[in-house]
Amino acid sequence: MSDTRQPPAVLGGAPIYPAGPPDWPLMDPEIEQVFAELIQTGDWGRYRGPHGDRLRSALKEYHGCRHAHLCSSGTAAVELALRAVGVREGDEVVMSAYDFKANFTNIAMLGAIPVLIDLRPDDWQVDVDQLENAIGEKTKAVLVTHLHGGLVDLEQVRAICEPRGIPVIEDICQLEGARIQGRIAGMGGDIGVLSFGGSKLLSAGRGGAVITNSDEYQQRITIFTERGNDLSPLSEMQAAILLPQLQQLDQRTKIRLDTAQRLFAELETCAGLPPIRTNLRDSFPGYYKVGFQYDPSEFNGLSRDQFSQAMIAEGFAVHPGFRSLHKIHSKRRYRAPAPLRVADLADENVLVLHHPILLEQSDWQTGFAQAVDKIRQFSDDLLSLAEIPPKNDRN
Repeated sequence: MSDTRQPPAVLGGAPIYPAGPPDWPLMDPEIEQVFAELIQTGDWGRYRGPHGDRLRSALKEYHGCRHAHLCSSGTAAVELALRAVGVREGDEVVMSAYDFKANFTNIAMLGAIPVLIDLRPDDWQVDVDQLENAIGEKTKAVLVTHLHGGLVDLEQVRAICEPRGIPVIEDICQLEGARIQGRIAGMGGDIGVLSFGGSKLLSAGRGGAVITNSDEYQQRITIFTERGNDLSPLSEMQAAILLPQLQQLDQRTKIRLDTAQRLFAELETCAGLPPIRTNLRDSFPGYYKVGFQYDPSEFNGLSRDQFSQAMIAEGFAVHPGFRSLHKIHSKRRYRAPAPLRVADLADENVLVLHHPILLEQSDWQTGFAQAVDKIRQFSDDLLSLAEIPPKNDRN
């Protein structure tokens, strides 16, 4: 590891973590064996077969649910969940003002109106205290997304929604394997959505799933997707490579949690980069992304994007988070019952560390903290650099 007396790598110094971000997805021996078997059996090219059935059964057992519907992406899963709970043109769906863009788009494409509410200032998750004020006569569903290591208080969400008969959609695309208030993630609402995208904790390049205990919701999904062939399928090959990953999920979740805790300990004395954490009882995140609440005032006014560029040059995959939804959509496309001041802050200052490094055995956490201090020390020099538009984290 280098020390902070040398300039940052973006200024010509030696990178602290020259190995750079680890590759993902991992090529496990179990997955290599799956590919070999797919070639031998020809299952990789089949429309239907045993692997999809096994994955559905495994997901139902893992989540303790009655139904698991496989589909082509997490985005498709959100659309199917919205259709399952009956969202139609003219309805309203309440959601966080800071969320993945496709969630907003899915609502709008159905002719419904996203209703955006602000974030909690402590962890930048949706502020459930504002939920009741956002619900109106047209509210058809509430969409809850847990992001960047933070968790939403689903017990409070259900206490508001259940008496009103409003279904809760839980988006766990960023935290498969997490536990929330004693429940496995995805089962805290009426219907849950998963993603198997190439960067996700369970990776098949693309893919997703919808999980629920509702026979009615499953029937609606089936009616919508069955067109002779499945409208939005997950292939047999994808299902086959997801099975061994699901079997390893709990073990890898524990490793990620332990590694993240060591990182947080190293950052205790690093002002300006507090991690997004959860204080919910009987809960722990899945850490697809480790989120940080970046404070530019602690780095001499260095922007979030400049800080990201400097950390990437040091070898750490630290990227800007999502854009807040009200910042990238016309006001005609959504309703916001109250100001979105915290979401304004998140739009400018969320940073995320991609998860593959959390499985690394090397002592990189100390180097991460050293990189943060090095950037702080040389912030004047970094401010003089021309800012390069970053590649935002969009997944």
